[in-house]
Amino acid sequence: MMLTVEHCRIVSPGTDIPDGSLSLANGSITYAGPYRPATPGGTVIDGTGLMAVPGFVDIHSHGRSGYDFCDASLEAFQAIGRGKLQDGVTGFLATSLSVAYADLRQFCHAAKAYSETCHDGATLLGIHLEGPFFPPACAGAQNPAFLKNPDIALIDELNAIFPIKKVSYAPELPGGLAFTQALAERGIMPSGGHSEADYQCFRQHCQAGMRHLTHFCNVMTPLHHLRFGMVGGGLTSREVWVEIICDGVHLCDEMIQLIVQLKGTDRIMLITDAMRASAQPDGEYSLGGLPVTVKNGKATLHTGQVAGSTLRYFAGLQRLLRVTGLPLSEAVKATSLNQVQSLNLGPRGTLEPGGNADITLLDQTFTPQMTICDGALKWTRQ
Repeated sequence: MMLTVEHCRIVSPGTDIPDGSLSLANGSITYAGPYRPATPGGTVIDGTGLMAVPGFVDIHSHGRSGYDFCDASLEAFQAIGRGKLQDGVTGFLATSLSVAYADLRQFCHAAKAYSETCHDGATLLGIHLEGPFFPPACAGAQNPAFLKNPDIALIDELNAIFPIKKVSYAPELPGGLAFTQALAERGIMPSGGHSEADYQCFRQHCQAGMRHLTHFCNVMTPLHHLRFGMVGGGLTSREVWVEIICDGVHLCDEMIQLIVQLKGTDRIMLITDAMRASAQPDGEYSLGGLPVTVKNGKATLHTGQVAGSTLRYFAGLQRLLRVTGLPLSEAVKATSLNQVQSLNLGPRGTLEPGGNADITLLDQTFTPQMTICDGALKWTRQ
């Protein structure tokens, strides 16, 4: 199948072409550059007034459209995967919660089923296991009934069902250092989060292979003038990528500015951490078996603890651009390229010949209008 997008603005890391063409064939980009007439015989999309950017990659989200990945059903994965196309997301990591082991196994089997059978949703790029390796004091909105110490055997069993790309855990827990090393040896990204680790522990684990920090600044040791903490370490360690949630709830605008100023655009990764209420009205929901109230788009437990977000991916980009003033060609590093490079997710994250044909077409407000996944137009705003 040949597909051409004409007269669009092409924005990719380090590239901004005002009037360009994108030619796609067999799931790959064959041309990306200044406008040229389309080859006869293919489908042509008029991209006038639209911006083509690399398809968004959300490596940390739990749900959407009333469903959660931990519902562990093909129906849930399909609803979320199809819904993500509407948010401009072309690839994602299905992210788990701290639930019973049997439920984690079923979650992995559902991921496998989606990957093998669903062709009209965003691409499942792997699993992000968030927990259950957290201390009770740092449970956040994770269910404390299922928390435990790091266990590489559990990872191996789940990874045998469907590939795990990333594990979020508290590095200070017993056996944490060996766990970090074992994850790195398996090619799984160790990601620190929900943690009371001090700076010394953080650095020790960075040296052992921990290169991600989960929902940066949230549920981790803060920056203090006498205790540098994980936040201080994350801000100053060049080798570490940090997840950021730009929803106005998890990070204030000034903190977003500081993170971008200190980390640069090469080490930040925009995530949603969205739960099942994303793209849904306010009301009563659940997260990992815990009741959640969503009011004015903010999700909380009955204790007031923030319980994930209802953020839609493009809205996070809109806020990042508004708060930082970054050019779009820099901001798109945080929406796909950094995730792809740090997790080795294949030839994605740029709009270059030979790359995977995952493209999001945005209007002038940075709202998705079309989503192209694997070279096929899978969603168009009506």
